[in-house]
Amino acid sequence: MKDFKLVTIIGLLVGALALMPAKNLGVEVTLPLVAASVVGFGVFAPIALAILKLLARKYPVFEQFGKFAAVGTLNTLIDLGVLNLLILISGLSSGLPYAGFKASSFVAGTTNSYFWNKFWTFGSKMPVTAKEYIRFAGFTLVGVAINVTVATSVVTFIGDGGKLFANIGALSGVFVALAWNFVSYKKFVFKRFSLE
Repeated sequence: MKDFKLVTIIGLLVGALALMPAKNLGVEVTLPLVAASVVGFGVFAPIALAILKLLARKYPVFEQFGKFAAVGTLNTLIDLGVLNLLILISGLSSGLPYAGFKASSFVAGTTNSYFWNKFWTFGSKMPVTAKEYIRFAGFTLVGVAINVTVATSVVTFIGDGGKLFANIGALSGVFVALAWNFVSYKKFVFKRFSLE
């Protein structure tokens, strides 16, 4: 039951945070849209976790990956929210400023990631230690480099310098870094607490 409460909280937060990129892309954020987004994600998240828990009966990693994906979705929306806020404030959505904004937004999402993944996804009962955090930070920095490189490459070589491609680039970076992060956290950061 605790898992479903936590994933519902994540869903509600995702629904609320999804509105910042939408607003920056010119979508009119109305009360019905706010309600649909918050309620929609709040309902979808526990349903998705329930399905993954069913699959986990045969393949246990599915439950853990479901939690990781929920946390990753929240981290992504924190990432996109900070990125779009910086774009909205500055009016800049490409070049070196974009790379700096993207790095900053990724760090914000990653800070959230550490605590959710440590204590919920990988079930650590141990207190935070400098050694573990440094190990997490090291693997996360590789993830940052992967995320920023992919995102900036999409914006620079494929995009048109607009806000839409700034977000497409950001999502591209997220998906590539997602695989890196799950494997490295599971195998090297929280290994003692992960499902085998």
